[in-house]
Amino acid sequence: MAVRTKAARGLLATAAIALALTTAACTSKAADTGADSGEAGDLASVNVALVPGGSHPYFQPWKAAGEAAAEEFGLGSTVFNETAEWDQAKQNEVLNSLAAQGVNAFGIFGVSPTDINTTFKMLKDQGFAVGSIASCPAGDVNEADFCLSTDTEVAAYKAAVAAIEAMGGTGNLVHLTGNNVDSNTQRRIAGVEKAVEETGGAVTLLSTVTDIDVDLGTAQKAVADLLAAKGSEINGFVSTAYNPAVASASAVKESGLPIKVVAIDDDEVILDGIADGSVSATVVQNPTGQAFVGSWVLAQLQTKACTVKDPGVIVDSGSFVVTTDNLETYTDEQDAESDTIMDLFKNDLLDCK
Repeated sequence: MAVRTKAARGLLATAAIALALTTAACTSKAADTGADSGEAGDLASVNVALVPGGSHPYFQPWKAAGEAAAEEFGLGSTVFNETAEWDQAKQNEVLNSLAAQGVNAFGIFGVSPTDINTTFKMLKDQGFAVGSIASCPAGDVNEADFCLSTDTEVAAYKAAVAAIEAMGGTGNLVHLTGNNVDSNTQRRIAGVEKAVEETGGAVTLLSTVTDIDVDLGTAQKAVADLLAAKGSEINGFVSTAYNPAVASASAVKESGLPIKVVAIDDDEVILDGIADGSVSATVVQNPTGQAFVGSWVLAQLQTKACTVKDPGVIVDSGSFVVTTDNLETYTDEQDAESDTIMDLFKNDLLDCK
């Protein structure tokens, strides 16, 4: 786990300790005052909205994770809203509507990495706690209280290394990824390029295909076109976006071509492919941890029980290589990382009363 802050700190913690301490971390005073007191630390006064930029399979765990956080920590409510349709203006309208309905803390995946800081500042100026979840703004400034997101460059590097290993350390690699203007995509491209450069020319990055994560149909067409045009030249696919990962896993299996596939995330198609050997590996992220831990942090901030020591701090929510070796246990790794991140916020990143 990486933290980008003015004073990075290390942490070792077990899941059991983290879970035992999280609810008491910044709420001991509130626990004595009752749910209706309105005093700092009253988590029941917090209504959290988890708002991705639009509908996408990656974000589906946020709904259940938010509900679990509300129950575990005694929040007033959580709501999951994915109706922004990947339009920043529409997302702003959604956020304003939620605020009018009583939401007072926001975990947001911004549509536009270059413009989302304006939205964060607008919400902060109204007195709301704001977390940038699953994506950080482009550039060096984060106007949200914190960003809890996959270090996408690190995750893509892990995936590319796994693909290169599956290829035997030589051959032609194709990178399939998402929206070219997304800062996350640019970081993923950098991560894959780094892994390829480290081979000293043994691996060639044959092509980087962007803008194919709009939906599964778009990804399937792009992969089919690639296989038709260059299938005999390709030794490996590394996918760093959800829909291309599913599309490449299915297409390569159906084609029978000896192309090694390394994917991202844990769609059933991908996990089945690892089990039957048609997919070499996948790199899973931690959307459940993002929403669960993020909701808790937002609640601490909104009640004024805690403040962020270094506003805008960026925390890596984790990425994990999954192969046949850990196919049945990788969720334990995700849970342990979430507990460690919770403890990191509690002990190092927040200043609590």
